[in-house]
Amino acid sequence: MTEPISPEPPKSPKGTEYITEGSYRAGMLDANEALRLLAALVVFTMVGFFGYAILTGVETLTTIAALVLLVLFTCGFIYVFFSPDTLRSQYTEQTLAVASGMLEDITGGLTRESAEEICRRLLPETRAMTIAVTDRDVVIACVGELADDFPAGSPIHTPTTRYVIEHGIAQSFTSVMDVRGEKGSQRNIPAGIIAPLKIRGKAVGTLKFYYRSARHVNRTQYALASGFAELLSTQLTVYELERQAELTARAEVRALQAQINPHFLFNTLNTIASFTRTDPLRARELLREFSQFYRATLENSGQLIPVKREIAQTLRYLTFEKARFGEDRVLVSVDVDEDAEEVLIPAFVIQPLVENAVRHAMPDEGALKISITVERAGEAAVSIRVADDGMGMDEQTAMRLFDRSIAAPDPNAPQGGGAGVAMHNISERIKRFYGPKSRTSVESAPGKGTTIALRLDLEGSMYDEG
Repeated sequence: MTEPISPEPPKSPKGTEYITEGSYRAGMLDANEALRLLAALVVFTMVGFFGYAILTGVETLTTIAALVLLVLFTCGFIYVFFSPDTLRSQYTEQTLAVASGMLEDITGGLTRESAEEICRRLLPETRAMTIAVTDRDVVIACVGELADDFPAGSPIHTPTTRYVIEHGIAQSFTSVMDVRGEKGSQRNIPAGIIAPLKIRGKAVGTLKFYYRSARHVNRTQYALASGFAELLSTQLTVYELERQAELTARAEVRALQAQINPHFLFNTLNTIASFTRTDPLRARELLREFSQFYRATLENSGQLIPVKREIAQTLRYLTFEKARFGEDRVLVSVDVDEDAEEVLIPAFVIQPLVENAVRHAMPDEGALKISITVERAGEAAVSIRVADDGMGMDEQTAMRLFDRSIAAPDPNAPQGGGAGVAMHNISERIKRFYGPKSRTSVESAPGKGTTIALRLDLEGSMYDEG
């Protein structure tokens, strides 16, 4: 027989009662009752013995005094070791330790390894003979007496589990359930509690507790099962949000590439085509460099790469721009600290800044000077600056490049439009990758050039495994 567990449920046919809260309070009630009974027994014994001593005159006052002291000592001993506060403290510390361990187990999501570790951690904390974790279709992990019958990867065996997944409601049963194991043997499960694992209100799996006897399915066991399931659900939701944030950040990388690369592709191919007539050897060299450039772009997408590799890719990009505008029109200086060369950063961070400088800051006449600086900002951060002495922009345009509260510029605007769209994208990506301590800034003035500065908080990065 299967019953949903509700705040005020009826008793099962075997008298088992369920509640949805009070994981340790039920245990405290039992302890209090036992303490009262024991104290009453001690008092009655003391009064009876004292009366007997007076009536018979056998016991001396010294013996009675010793008896009183013994009783007081016994009561004190009972209070110290069985008082509600002591039991509550011990239970709380134990539960918090288990919960903390579970959170560590599931930081990487619900995998077979993490699910098995969770089952092993919970089994000694309950009266269950077997604990299992499932997704919506199969068993992810099973630990305990029935582990061989319901191994990882086997399909869900009980209709109760399917009901929990479908309706997202915890279920219990206290009548024997006959289930055929994976090895073909018929197994009898006397009792159990099955709680849903939810992400954003939708059941994505279950946490299952099987017991040897229906009397083990009590208030405390249900509170443990439902409480641990809710804790796991919360952590799974957090993991899912973090994963979605990372996927969004990676999607923004590709969106940025899609935005910039068509312009670059068109201009570079035109440049190479023009060299095929005037300088075929140079055209061949550029075409080979162009192939390597795009191969590296595709390989690096979504990866962490050393700063020196990102710089090399940026300089390869500038090779084509120099071929397009002329060697004397684009002058570049690079200054990278030695201890910053191997720092890992997401690909496609520096190149877009340089590309935007070429696209939007190039003067009608004369050279455009671009400087790239990368240095460590303490042990836990890296600073990147890309400066040019080009056309610059007014204060209002500069302010809206990185300010999310200001609408992104019109891509068709004559000054800073395209750069603004790209910078909005880069700013969002950096904040997602590196957290709130990272920042972007811009300094610019018409006719005096532009400096873009990025500070990447390595310690707060989603890639930080420490």
